[in-house]
This record gives sequence, C-alpha cells and structure tokens, in this order.
Amino acid sequence: MLFAVFMLAHVAGLGICANVRGQACDLIEPGATLHKVASGFNFTEGPTRDLAGNILFTDQPSNRIVKFSLNGDISTFLYPAGRANGMCFDAQGNLIACAEEKNELWSIAPDGKVTVIVSEYAGRPFNGPNDVWVAPNGALYFTDPFYRRAWGRHEHAPQSGEHVYYVSPDRKRVIRVASDLQKPNGITGTPDGKKLFVADIATGRTWAFDIQPDGSLTNKTLFCELGSDGMTIDEEGNLYLTGRGVTIFDKTGRKIGHIEVPEPWTANVSFGGPEHRTLFITASKSLYSIRLRVRGANPAK
Repeated sequence: MLFAVFMLAHVAGLGICANVRGQACDLIEPGATLHKVASGFNFTEGPTRDLAGNILFTDQPSNRIVKFSLNGDISTFLYPAGRANGMCFDAQGNLIACAEEKNELWSIAPDGKVTVIVSEYAGRPFNGPNDVWVAPNGALYFTDPFYRRAWGRHEHAPQSGEHVYYVSPDRKRVIRVASDLQKPNGITGTPDGKKLFVADIATGRTWAFDIQPDGSLTNKTLFCELGSDGMTIDEEGNLYLTGRGVTIFDKTGRKIGHIEVPEPWTANVSFGGPEHRTLFITASKSLYSIRLRVRGANPAK
C-alpha cells in the first residue's frame, strides 16, 4: 500500500551534516534534513523534473510512472508504462523514457500519448535502454546494458555488447558512441552540451567524454573510481552518483561526501522543486528528498 508523507516529515536520526563531511556539507541548505516523501512502492527509479518542477519517477515492477506534484499529491501519470526505467524531459515537455519491456526508447507527450523513438540498432533489438540524457540541442544519449528481467523478451543480449547510443535531434540518425564499456548504466551531461558522464557499473568506474559537434564522443577520461545506477549534476559541476546512498564528487572527480539513505539500494537522483534546489532520490521502495543550497545544472535532470 502506498504511503505518502505529504508534509515531508523528517526521517529520524538522519541529520544530514552528521553524515556528510567537508565541502559536501556546504552543499546542503542550512538546517535541511533527509525526508521520506513517499513509500510503499516495489522499486523506484528514473526521477526527473518537468517544466513546473514536479517530479516524475517509475515504479518499474508495477509498470507505472508516478507523479509527485509540488503540492504534495502522488498520482499515476502512466499505466502501463513499458516497464520504464531512466527518464528525462526534453525542452518541449515530452518525457523521454527507457521502456525496457520491448527494448524501446519512448517520447511521452504531456497527455500520455506514446511515440516510439527507436527500438533497434543494425537490425537487432536493443538490449534494454536503461538511462537517458537529453542534450541542450535535443539530441539523446542512452545506455543499453543487458539485464535479465521477469518481463524480458530475450534470454541473451540481442546486441553484440553493452553500449552507449546517440540519437540526433531530428531523430533520424542513431549511432553507437561508446562500445568499450562492460555495463554502462547511469548517464548525464553538462548543461553546455560539451561533456558526457557514463557510469560503468560492472567495473565500478565513471567516465567523462567530450561531445563533438556530430554527436560522437572523444577523449574518454576516468572521472572517478565508482560506478553508478543513476546520476545527476549541479550548477557547480558536482556529480551525484548512486548505489549505496548518494556519493558526491566535485568537478575534478574528488569525492567530497556521501548522503546515507536508509534503503538497501539507491537507484537514481534528480533535482526538482520550483527553484530546482531539491534533490529527489529514488531508493528501493521509497522516494526521498533533501533541500540543497545549489541548483541542478540541467533543466529537466
């Protein structure tokens, strides 16, 4: 049964600066604490902010996309939802979703109408689009690892490996832009569209790439020795990685802190709220939030 804490009640014992050291503590708004926003889900994923600041996220095993409104309401935005995983809004207000059920990437209009953007590469289905980032010019970058799902159609990966793909802004061109990662998962980029971050969750590393004018990636550089399920970035260039809680790295790749989350697994993170200064965290059966001093860097992620 869903349990929503509309007043964002404090999670006992989680005063955030008692758990975050050094510079990362300075990122938290003075007096702010971690709050459990809602619980009672099966497994939460894919948080992203719409143009108004509302947060949408997925309850993947339940096959629905959930909306947490600024007024505290919890509602179902879309059901069934293609077993959606990672998501990100585009500038037009369409929700771009990794629809794993049929190995597709979707565009979901504000009224819930679904358009399939891509479903295959080189004549074969994708493994299962997992996380997506919308670049400032409207291009899409998404990770395509292979996980065996209860709802999966394939026993083995349809593609020759687990890669990162680019979709051009006009949606007419799909290219493979990173093919030397073991299991790419979390992904995000800088708001100027010049740099992409991709986590290789199998090897426990996150990589930075330079984005070229044609959408290709160059200058692969190790950002940090930690993989991630999902990620986001703030206006100061700090990167927020997930797994066991939320680990924060500054723009140089130096670890500056960790947010403890009282759940077995933290899947993803996104900034939201009217000022884009609340960090929302999807963790196992719940949705959490913490108010920060800094704003999210990307308008919809």
